Amino acid sequence: MIFSLRNIIFLGCAFLISCAGYKEVPNFDTSNISIPTRTEISNNTYEVGASKLEKNELGIWEMYVEGNPLERGFSIGELTEELIYKQEKTFVSKIEELVPKKSQQKLVRGFLKYFNRNLDEHVTEEYQAEIYGISQFTSEEFDFVAPTYWRTLYFHAAHDIGHALQDLAMVGCTSFAAWGNHTADGKMILGRNFDFYINDEFAENKIIAFVNPEKGYKHALVTWPGFIGAVSGMNEKGLTVTINAGKSSIPFTAKTPISLVTREILQYATNIDEAIAIAKKREVFVSEAIMVGSAVDKTAVLIEVSPKKLGVYQVESSAELLVCSNHFQSETYQTDKKNLKTIEESHSLYRFERMNELIAENLKITPQIAADFLRNKNGLNDLEIGFGNEKAINQLLAHHAVIFQPEDLLMLVSTNPFQLGAFVAYDLDEVFSAMENSTQNEIFFEEELTISEDEFLHSKELKNYFEFKSKLEAIQLKTEENESIPDEELDAFIELNPEYWLSYFTVGEYYFYQNDYQNALKNYQISLQKEITTLPDKELILKRIKMAKRKIN
Repeated sequence: MIFSLRNIIFLGCAFLISCAGYKEVPNFDTSNISIPTRTEISNNTYEVGASKLEKNELGIWEMYVEGNPLERGFSIGELTEELIYKQEKTFVSKIEELVPKKSQQKLVRGFLKYFNRNLDEHVTEEYQAEIYGISQFTSEEFDFVAPTYWRTLYFHAAHDIGHALQDLAMVGCTSFAAWGNHTADGKMILGRNFDFYINDEFAENKIIAFVNPEKGYKHALVTWPGFIGAVSGMNEKGLTVTINAGKSSIPFTAKTPISLVTREILQYATNIDEAIAIAKKREVFVSEAIMVGSAVDKTAVLIEVSPKKLGVYQVESSAELLVCSNHFQSETYQTDKKNLKTIEESHSLYRFERMNELIAENLKITPQIAADFLRNKNGLNDLEIGFGNEKAINQLLAHHAVIFQPEDLLMLVSTNPFQLGAFVAYDLDEVFSAMENSTQNEIFFEEELTISEDEFLHSKELKNYFEFKSKLEAIQLKTEENESIPDEELDAFIELNPEYWLSYFTVGEYYFYQNDYQNALKNYQISLQKEITTLPDKELILKRIKMAKRKIN
């Protein structure tokens, strides 16, 4: 799943040799489109005609847009122009951080151009038009990546490309759906963590978009500036979608971004059968599990898609519980080698079992209990496994968490940071009614249903974890550059996150490259006793132990 810089540079060279250029931008008829100028109503509150953007008191941007695709796109672009600029700057700066050399950046841009050469052929005209409208408000500062329209289109494949460029985005989500005897009122509750991570800044301007399209159903989705795809959302019929990454082969050309498949499901499906039919129509270029919850069907399923096949997983009606991490469960993938390898080597099965364990301990799930699940940082049997361990349901990197109650059209979305902030509740019926007829500074969320922030948010442990992340990067850099670090500084680093295997492994690596093999061996051996994230990680530690022993002897 790792697409190394070497692979990217090779493909970039292949593109440059091909001398291909950008296609012509599609010709969208804008003659009948008249978008009013943005009006600032008050600080952090804006209107463009009937569309509006407002930052609520808990720090989430609430956006309402309506109309045909171009109208929606122009409205989104004009409302969020400054936010889009910040988001693009964050995204591009991350690429520059990973690829600091200008010559290699040029090859990466060549790769992106080549990889996305047919992307537009797999995006519906409706969503191309909406993206075009947004692109008219993007900055020319980033045209060195790609021209505005193509760049905005490319960024909609960012989640998918994150599967290939594993260094660029961590994608290890966990979700569940429960109903019947598993919930307090018998109605369905779905919860998910969206663990898509680029850097801390990427999640700063979280948006809840309420979309009233000219065609299709009204729907709400959790997103970021400039992005119209659906990674977590619900429509007015009580149909929900969330996505979890699966094991993918390295793709060599983009097809339909998974978030645009799920956006289409949200906009046009009333039930599970219609959702499956839409998924079958679209070619994708990575593997993804789409969890669909349905108020109409009063159940949930997984639509497991990949470039070559599609499977549907539905539990027996008596089970009333569906859990999803990052491996596939349908019959279609039972003998799939990539899927079996994911189960064996990754942290997916561990999180799957942990979620099932938590649900078994809490037989009557409420929204508060669902939030507790999504915030849980421990391992199986409540073992402390270190903060940031990808075996935890809460890896302290989520862009957002969301809880759905489809039969009541309720949607609760976490505020920053991660899923530790308060969960803000929205009643879709009431929100759309209020948005369409709102007055200034109206509160759109259900204050009495808000779930309080996690106490961990103000803990010494979280403060230590943030310091740990900062020092981790510094120690790794000094190790690479063969710089000296005092022993007491390394000991203090471990104490910031003492149950995490990576703490000891990182210090072991430093000592190893300083030729202090005794201290390296000691830290490697302690690391081995902790809950290690993946099988390849464990194999690397065992290899290092063997190497250190050989050096000592």
